Amino acid sequence: MNLSNLRAPKKANRNRKRVGRGMGSGHGKTSTRGHKGQRSRSGSRSMRGFEGGQMPLHRRLPKRGFTNIFRTEYTVLNLSRLAELNETELTIDAFIAKGLLDKRNGLLKILGNGELTTAITVHAHKFSKSAQEKIEKVGGKAILVA
Repeated sequence: MNLSNLRAPKKANRNRKRVGRGMGSGHGKTSTRGHKGQRSRSGSRSMRGFEGGQMPLHRRLPKRGFTNIFRTEYTVLNLSRLAELNETELTIDAFIAKGLLDKRNGLLKILGNGELTTAITVHAHKFSKSAQEKIEKVGGKAILVA
């Protein structure tokens, strides 16, 4: 198969249904809309979520919770990811340079999933207890950045 004998699959290029073009076409007169009623009128489009007068789903379900506007979001990294980097010292700038931390949301938290084999010095805004213990167990340092 090459460019000279490419063909579209069967029924891939169908012409659109042209309605209201005479009785002989089979789609004349009411143009497949039936007789009378809301859906037969021009410009008929119900609101998104409208269920014909029945209470819509988004109003039947209860509201729950709220969004805390004072929430601080951290970018989280596990120890397993730090072990892959093979570095002895990891500062905030090093994380940004490697693309692991975004400058705009510059808060970093280290989590304790994974194991370290070498001693590393890690600078971060927060550490989980298990991460701090594992870093210090292999002789590294967990330094909090203000």
